[in-house]
Order: sequence, then structure tokens, then C-alpha cells
Amino acid sequence: MTRIVQVEAIPVRLPRNLEEATGTAGSPSVLRNGASDYRWSASVPAIYSRHFETALIKVTLDNGLTGWGEAQAPLAPQVACAVADRLLAPMLVDTEFVPEPTHLSKTWHNLYGTMRVRGQTGGFMLDAISGVDLALWDLAGQMRQLSVSALIAASAARPKVPAYLSGLPSGSFPERCRFARDYQAQGFGCFKIFHEAAEGELFQLLDELRDALGATAQLAVDALWRLDGSRADAFGRQLDRRHAVWLECPFMPEEAGAHARLAEAIHTPLAAGESYRTRYEIAPVLPALRFVQPDLGRTGITEGLRIAQLATAGNAAVLPHVSIALGPQIAAAIHFAAAIENAPLLEFNPSVFEVANRFLEEPLQVEDAHWQVPRTPGLGIRVKEAELRAAIRW
Repeated sequence: MTRIVQVEAIPVRLPRNLEEATGTAGSPSVLRNGASDYRWSASVPAIYSRHFETALIKVTLDNGLTGWGEAQAPLAPQVACAVADRLLAPMLVDTEFVPEPTHLSKTWHNLYGTMRVRGQTGGFMLDAISGVDLALWDLAGQMRQLSVSALIAASAARPKVPAYLSGLPSGSFPERCRFARDYQAQGFGCFKIFHEAAEGELFQLLDELRDALGATAQLAVDALWRLDGSRADAFGRQLDRRHAVWLECPFMPEEAGAHARLAEAIHTPLAAGESYRTRYEIAPVLPALRFVQPDLGRTGITEGLRIAQLATAGNAAVLPHVSIALGPQIAAAIHFAAAIENAPLLEFNPSVFEVANRFLEEPLQVEDAHWQVPRTPGLGIRVKEAELRAAIRW
């Protein structure tokens, strides 16, 4: 009988060049001035960190195997880590570990149930559970000598997944177009830009990108929850005229009715999902979506698979969300997408990818605009733990 002997949560903060990161994952818009490390966006109704922050979870078995997971924690990762340390670890340490998806599902339900009657069915609680879940899938694959994607989908798992470019670094329109063209030359055909400034600037950038990239390029827009109900239809019709491939996060996550109305009013498909941690949270908005974007650092693989099943039943595609993340979270998204039949694309953030690979023994690979699925058992990664711990700055 194999047992869990340790669950360790590691809050991570890494320095980054905020100017270079602006316009990309974790900092899609210019931030307001201030003394705090966490600052309001100048245009988006959200706060962001000046740093690269996340929460790693390390689970160790009595047979010596170690699994790595990660919670999506771009702000205050200490909170998700405290949940893992104080609530989840005591429920897991000295319990039996069975490397089967059905056992992982049961474990997810047990952890979800620890605080359900206390009202903690989302937010940091689920982020912590998701980090643990990824680590347990990593261990299950290692024990079964299977990659996570093969553990999910057996021989149907794909060896690679098409990538789309997410975000364009800040700069002039010509500079941003050149950046996109460089990636188009590498084989990228789909590009997502953030609605981080005025509407007129967004539409001008879309037009210049179309001129620079040609008619075959797919252009998507992440609205960053900014749209107002009175203007949303007109905004959407502008995207219709420009043949946008999707409109992401048009409204706040809880505004299910607004999503439904907009989906009926425009032709551009709606996409969302990064803010929903369970099938229960996403259910009200799901009928309005043609692209569902679970973030594995918030849903885990276990609940992410259930959300993907709902998406399939609703004839929606699955586009896993990848934002600020290190190797465990990105590798989980790669395996997840490779195992899902209706996952045509996976998000690619070049600056995040670069940081993640700094702390992996064998770097993750993107070749010819395709994520290469790690082949070794589990998530297929080995974290440079000592180097990472030395780089953390609080």
C-alpha cells in the first residue's frame, strides 16, 4: 500500500521587467502608479502584481516519488499555500494513494467537501485543491509509467497540440505587428490581443494586424471583462466585420445573462472559462460559449475534465487557459489539451514560457507552432527546486 507522506506548498514570487511584460499574460494593461506591489490596471477592472507570482505544490509518497502541481495564484500565493498547508495537507498525509483516475476523482471530491458547508466552494480554496490535484495526477502517471495525457486518453492522446500566440508586448502598432509577423513566420496562425486601451485603438490594431498578417490569420480579442451592456452589441458588430475568431471575457464572470444576450446579438463566438473553478460555477454561462477556457491551475485536471465534458455536450470547443505559470501548470495544460478531442488550440505566452523553462531540467518545447507533449511518465517535468527557491524574492 502506497501512502502520502508530505504535502508542501511553496509561494513563489519572481522579479520581472514590468515594462516588457505589459500587454502579455499577468499584466495585459498599463498599471497605475503606486507604492504597492499590487496595483490597479489603468483601464481594466482588476489588479495585477508587479512580479511573477504563483503557488507550487509538492506531494511526496512513501515510495520516494514526488509529484509537482501548481495553483493559478498571480496574486497573494501565500493564501492558496496556507489553504494547502492548514486544510488540505492534514486530509492527505498518511492516506492511501491509488494511481487511478477514479481514485483521483474521489480525492478531489473529498477535498472539495472539506469546506463546502462553510461556503468555500471557489476562489483560493479551489486554487489550492487544483494545485494538489495536478501533483496527484503527476504521481499517478509516474506510478503507472504513463504520461498524464495517456492516463486520460490512452492511445487517443496526441503527441502535439497547436498553439496560438497570446498577447503582444506594449509598443507602437508597427512594433506589435512586427512581433506578430515574427511568430507567423514560425508557423503561428492564431493571435489574441487584449482590449487594454480605447476601443478605437483596439480596432485600429486589429486592422493593422490584418494588413500585416494577411487574410488567413485568425485574430481573437480578450475584452478583459470590460464591456458595458449598452455598448457590447456595437463592439461585437465591429468584431463581426473584422471576422474575429472569438471574443473572450466580454463581461464579468457572474453576468451570465449579459453573455447570453450578446451571444444572440453578434456572430463572433464568445469564449470564457478562466474565472470558473468548477462545473457548478461555469454552468450558468456555458450555453452562451462556443469556446470554453478552463485554467488547470484553478480547476485541476479532475474538474477540468468534467468541464470539458459539458463543453462537448454543448458543442463548444475547449481552449485551455494558460496565464502566469511555471512548468507544472503549463505541462498539465499541454497533457490536458492533448487528451481532449475537441481542444483545437492551446494558449502560448512567450514571456511566461521563458520563465517556466528556466526552472525545468528539460525545457518544454514549442516547435512549428505546436506544443510538444512531454513523453516521460506523469507530467514529464523535473523542477530545478534548489534554483527556484534561490530565485524567490519576498
